[in-house]
Amino acid sequence: MTTISVQEMAGRIGTESVSDWVEVSQEMIDKFADATGDHQFIHVNPEMAKLTPFGGTIAHGFLTLSLMPLLSSKIIDPVSIEGVKMGVNYGGNKVRFLTPVRSGKRVRGRFKLIEFAEKRPGQWQQTNEFSVEIEGEDKPAMIAEWISQIFV
Repeated sequence: MTTISVQEMAGRIGTESVSDWVEVSQEMIDKFADATGDHQFIHVNPEMAKLTPFGGTIAHGFLTLSLMPLLSSKIIDPVSIEGVKMGVNYGGNKVRFLTPVRSGKRVRGRFKLIEFAEKRPGQWQQTNEFSVEIEGEDKPAMIAEWISQIFV
């Protein structure tokens, strides 16, 4: 992993990072349903879901969004910022679910840095365009603009 300064990170605006592929299994979908209480049949009942236009079970949109930490941990050429104490989610400006993720499909994250600015001494705001791509599909599953606070 390459370590860079906050100033070098600010100079990386416009760069993209891509993760390795991760399978979205039915077990993952079922565990998410249990954690959130969302047991709608299109997620957890393969027999009933076969009868829908999806042709089988699909991941929850919020499961797709929540894959961000996992996918960011699997970035192929990661960088870390020198002296980081912690990073926290700050929120999102945009989230759109464009294509359902079928159970058993593989996804990867694409992260494009669009802002990195110091908000106060030792606190930086990072904004990424984040998309979840589905292997073999033209359209992404999801696109989002996500904001994090980075403390150094």
